[in-house]
Amino acid sequence: MATQRTLVRGGHVVSMDPDIGELPHGDVLIEDGVIVAVAPSLGEVDAEVIDASGHIVAPGLIDTHRHTWQTQMRALCADWTLTDYLFGVRFSVSPAYAPEDVHLGNLLGAVDALESGVTTILDFSHCNNTPEHADAAVTGLLDAGIRAVFGYGFFESSPMAPPHFAEHSARLKDFERVADEYFSSPSGLVTLGVALTEVGVIPLSATAAEVAVARERSAIQVTHTGCVWGLPNGIHELDAAGLIGPDQVHVHCNTLTEDEWQILARRGAKVSISVETELNMGMGRPAFAACERHGIAPTLSCDIISLNTGDLFAQLRQGLGFKRWADAEAINLSGGDPERVSTTALEALRWSTVNAADAIGLGDRIGSLTPGKQADLIVVGGPGTSQHPVVDAAGTLIFQTTTSDVRTVLVAGRMVKRDGAMAGVDLPALLGRADASAADVLARVRAAVPVLPPVPPGGFRVIRDMASANLTA
Repeated sequence: MATQRTLVRGGHVVSMDPDIGELPHGDVLIEDGVIVAVAPSLGEVDAEVIDASGHIVAPGLIDTHRHTWQTQMRALCADWTLTDYLFGVRFSVSPAYAPEDVHLGNLLGAVDALESGVTTILDFSHCNNTPEHADAAVTGLLDAGIRAVFGYGFFESSPMAPPHFAEHSARLKDFERVADEYFSSPSGLVTLGVALTEVGVIPLSATAAEVAVARERSAIQVTHTGCVWGLPNGIHELDAAGLIGPDQVHVHCNTLTEDEWQILARRGAKVSISVETELNMGMGRPAFAACERHGIAPTLSCDIISLNTGDLFAQLRQGLGFKRWADAEAINLSGGDPERVSTTALEALRWSTVNAADAIGLGDRIGSLTPGKQADLIVVGGPGTSQHPVVDAAGTLIFQTTTSDVRTVLVAGRMVKRDGAMAGVDLPALLGRADASAADVLARVRAAVPVLPPVPPGGFRVIRDMASANLTA
């Protein structure tokens, strides 16, 4: 078979590789989906050429926690609290999703990610109401051509809905079925992960079984941690049981105490911060300062597409703005002004490139434009006014870039977007299907519950006692 070569020529290369650094004018050579050379000039090469002159070339962004199936519910949660979300989406909308809705949500959500320059997602898939739902979620990602970690969720769709899986062990068996059927090779674009049921929702022994089956398959685990005030976080109990490790991404972590942070750091656990969700739903300060204190490399996520866009540049902008504000607040309140920013744009870009790649176990494959790694990259620029001139490339990426400025996107060397247009995607048809799916799902929800979100009196207090009891079971 002939070697497939692509040369990305003449762009401003932000490599995120410390040995290569930033090249104001650089070439990136790709062979059979792998980066083989990055240099100021590679001369004449027998290859398909992508002219990146006047553009920025950077690694594709990586989202470490995205509920992709919710894409049809875009902005449903615009004015909801976290309690509203739990009872509205998790307990009411999720049971109304048919398998075809899950497939469409993952397909459209992955296309949405790719269009905005997000080449990899950790898909937190907690709408696996039946085996057919799980199959639909996986195939939605596969059909989109995105790189992803499929986080199989063991969650019940709702305590108010009849469960398909009569016992927790049946869910574990279905995970193993999915692993055998779709993940025979660890080198595919979509790799195997697990989305753990929140600690305290099930007995600790059941959580241990989820962690064990994940580790038997070398699957990355992702879990919601410390995001509800007044609920036990379970970090000490998990640690005592040997259930925390470097193969886990802990999401949110807003309510953790210092000793709980010390446990995560000591065990090498990773952290994903969902800036927009946490600030808008009243979850507390995004955990940048705690990560910094404890030497944990932060990563970012778009989280619930039922609230946020799938554009990770928006999270980077808001995350960097929040961190700089928080770092300067004490100085401001004492009557002073900071002499310099606490975090640069280039440092922030690490959150969604090298840090994120390491967090999801793919640091040897993606996250930087390094020879030997997969060619997941973006070319940013074009006719948009925000892209001219480029005075600071990392600054332009963080503060000036939107989806329309992402002109070309490659995943493992394959072009999924070129010159501003998605390749092989009939967007009008896909969006029409999404409109119809959203209407159908919400009609089913409204036939079952009179008011959305259907929050009972007491909200999370309904769950608190259960969580405390389960941590000892």
